[in-house]
Amino acid sequence: MATEISIPDSDAKYSDVEEYGSEKMDLSMGPSHPSTHGVLRLQLQIDGEIVTKCDPVVGYLHRGDEKIAENMTYNQFVPYTDRLDYLAPLANNMAYAIAVEKLANLEVPPRCQAIRVITAEMARISSHMMGLGAFGLDVGAWTVLVLSLNQREFLYKLFEELTGARFTTSYTRIGGVTRDIPDGWLGNVEKFCDQFVPALEEILSLLTRNKIFHDRTVGVGIISKEDALAYGLTGPNLRGSGVPLDLRKDKPYSGYEQYEFDVPVGTKGDSYDRYLVRGEEMRQSVRIIRQVIKTMPAGDWFAKDAVKIFAPRKEKVLTSMEELINNFMITTEGPQMPPGEVYFEAENPKGILGFYVVSKGGGVPWRLKIRSPSFCNLSIVPKICTGILISDVVAILGSFDFVMGECDR
Repeated sequence: MATEISIPDSDAKYSDVEEYGSEKMDLSMGPSHPSTHGVLRLQLQIDGEIVTKCDPVVGYLHRGDEKIAENMTYNQFVPYTDRLDYLAPLANNMAYAIAVEKLANLEVPPRCQAIRVITAEMARISSHMMGLGAFGLDVGAWTVLVLSLNQREFLYKLFEELTGARFTTSYTRIGGVTRDIPDGWLGNVEKFCDQFVPALEEILSLLTRNKIFHDRTVGVGIISKEDALAYGLTGPNLRGSGVPLDLRKDKPYSGYEQYEFDVPVGTKGDSYDRYLVRGEEMRQSVRIIRQVIKTMPAGDWFAKDAVKIFAPRKEKVLTSMEELINNFMITTEGPQMPPGEVYFEAENPKGILGFYVVSKGGGVPWRLKIRSPSFCNLSIVPKICTGILISDVVAILGSFDFVMGECDR
């Protein structure tokens, strides 16, 4: 027996929405969606193709890094900083180490500072290359990703020559770095810069004047200066809105005041401006790297006066009982820090990465808090992802270049 279906008159006027049900629909985008760049979930409310509400849901990659830090020595936490913004582990190591050194009132020698600067700028290029490639892929440009990954592979080889690892390097130590740069490494970095500059221009030329890329990004996801500051945005996302805040210029650390470079800023604050800012930042990073290579100071790569902080060299451990005991104490109890509290923030590829450390003395922090730029940057997503098309959400997320590893921690 056939079931009769009542079809309402198509010309009927529905004055009572609740009687017939709302036309809005809830749509969960992520946490396993390619354009969410990891495990971000956006709970969308849509009316046809228009997004009427957007709620980010974070925490899928939460590991309790800050609590873990309170249960291990200062040096033991270095590998965990690799896993924050895992596209730029060398920059994370640097920010954390400087924070703890500030707590210990310790200054590392010029050579160590220069090594940290050059590795941090190489990490910036590597991170921006991945962000640029993923952004291009999000809006349909496959070639950009392939070319970007090629350049990152060259950087990974240089990272491996220096640190022994390609991805999670754990290169920095409190009071210095793990080892000095090997012979010929600076020459290899110079060769990379020579080939990278024309390669970067080729990659950017695929997008900068591309009609499809323009349609997907120009005027999409506009963030005003006032909103960018109010929501705590930092890094390229803030500078894309016309705010020239860069800690390497405004609060120099690790010798950045010695190098000449420009801070690019946008004019409209849209997705296209954020793309342009990152492209120019890579040019400026090459400029900084070349200056570091030309002026690389001689000397030690660790602070010699940090007797109870930086582990002694192995040859001394094998020939001196005092050095052997010191190495044992630093390894088992950790670098000895005075009581106090300190906050330090560095200009990382994703924005300002900050570490707030509280010490009661000894080799283990009492409290540690991380200010992750990706988490703060995502706070404005509900505001700018309302009243736009679903496809525009993908372009906006790509222009934000966030990493969920440091967002969720």
